[in-house]
Amino acid sequence: MCIFLLKGLNSKRLKAISFAFFNKNFIEDEVEERTSFFSGFNLILFVFLLLLLSLLLSILSVKFTTSKEEGFLLFCKIFIATGIYFIVKWLLEYLISILFLIRRETRFYLVSKVNYLYAISFVIYIAVILVTYTSLKVSFLGYFVFILFLIRFIFHVVNNKNLILSKLFYFILYLCAFEIAPLFVLLKLML
Repeated sequence: MCIFLLKGLNSKRLKAISFAFFNKNFIEDEVEERTSFFSGFNLILFVFLLLLLSLLLSILSVKFTTSKEEGFLLFCKIFIATGIYFIVKWLLEYLISILFLIRRETRFYLVSKVNYLYAISFVIYIAVILVTYTSLKVSFLGYFVFILFLIRFIFHVVNNKNLILSKLFYFILYLCAFEIAPLFVLLKLML
């Protein structure tokens, strides 16, 4: 339903986000446009991302943990945790970029990171459908998602190499503080 709403709101932008890996000009246009997160399109896209990642995490949780909890209650817990995680993370990134007066320097980095996440979410959606309705194993889904996130990271580093190499210490600090540590905390809280 979210995809149909997105297509109805702005089919050109939906297509551009889907192919964001292959179109660096789209990211540059997004940076220049300064579209608000609170626009209808962005909010629906964010809800789609949350629903998809929550579904993916609940599928992987049932498969790879010994927890007896499954079903809609597990999905709701993961949905709330994932939503809080992304909102707090993006809010902190935004506030830190304003606090340290680096908003202009990091704008392309942050916009590309979010758009690449949205781009792989459409591929993950297809993979979840395939695993659900075919004989593919859930372990395939886990490995496939890991490879997609690795590809996202590589594209992200390549497209932002000037910023990253000039501030390598801060980039490593950012990875540890904002990307890796919160995931470990979240996994510990959920499991």
